[in-house]
Amino acid sequence: MTRDILERRQVWVYVAAIAAGVAVGASVPQAAPLFEALLWPCLAFLLFVTFTQVPLVALPAALRDARFMTVVLIGNFVLLPLLVAALLPLLPDDPAVRLGVLLVLLVPCTDWFITFTHQAGGDTRRAIAVTPVVLIVQILLLPLYLWVFMGEGLGDVVSVPTMMAVFLLVIALPLAAAYATERWVARGAGREVLVWRLGWLPVPLLALVLFFIGASQVEAVEAALPLVGDVSAVFVLFFIGAVLLGIAGGRVFRLPVAEMRTLVFSFATRNSFVVLPLALALPAEWAAAAVVIVLQSVVELLGVLVLLWLVPRILSFHTLN
Repeated sequence: MTRDILERRQVWVYVAAIAAGVAVGASVPQAAPLFEALLWPCLAFLLFVTFTQVPLVALPAALRDARFMTVVLIGNFVLLPLLVAALLPLLPDDPAVRLGVLLVLLVPCTDWFITFTHQAGGDTRRAIAVTPVVLIVQILLLPLYLWVFMGEGLGDVVSVPTMMAVFLLVIALPLAAAYATERWVARGAGREVLVWRLGWLPVPLLALVLFFIGASQVEAVEAALPLVGDVSAVFVLFFIGAVLLGIAGGRVFRLPVAEMRTLVFSFATRNSFVVLPLALALPAEWAAAAVVIVLQSVVELLGVLVLLWLVPRILSFHTLN
């Protein structure tokens, strides 16, 4: 199996992993603490591997591409949060569900977005260049967005010391290690093969993370099942809206076809597994937030399968000329 085939079929791998995890967790509920303990180092390693695929050393190049960078930042951090605000009233009146939706929809993707852009014939070079900027901006803005949408009551739920510890150990440390790895690779001939080999790992590692979540959070998964329909509908509406905003933004800024395709995937894909550790660190009664984030990733991947077929047809050189 090639890496391309693995990535194209990843959604089915993830669904199978979640189902297997729930089945195992329901069969041996006493093993839930063990699965939860294994989840954290696996998640940290997943983020390290994922961050190695983000060209952090390409940051200066991204800042020179002002037009494309402008539309990416305006869309992801102004227009899409407004879309999220418009969709919030459609959600169940459950604070944990709403927090999970906010966490996942307010952060643009920085990993498989590049892969999907390449598969759809987008501008992969620009996708690679803007990714580190998008990652940094979302880390800075996410606390502000959560405060705006959830209000001061969020402080009664979120333990700042716990969240800071999770951020440092599971997000910041893997990010720093990935940057150090990229610098090491850049200083020696032949070392780039390490990054290429690590690129095989995100799919199986993510499947393992989802298995551990299913096995350790059976009660949360079962409790969230009645909400799946309503929440999934919001995720579908967000996906459609993001795609339409991507097309509109590309036309307004008169982007070339390849850049428009890149913009569509930047808007439509979210950074679900970067915010997942933050959801998992919430109190037990807020466990639905993590389940919602996993659900979003499944809905998104199914949508991307359609988008990979659709985008080259609706955003072609023939139709825009």
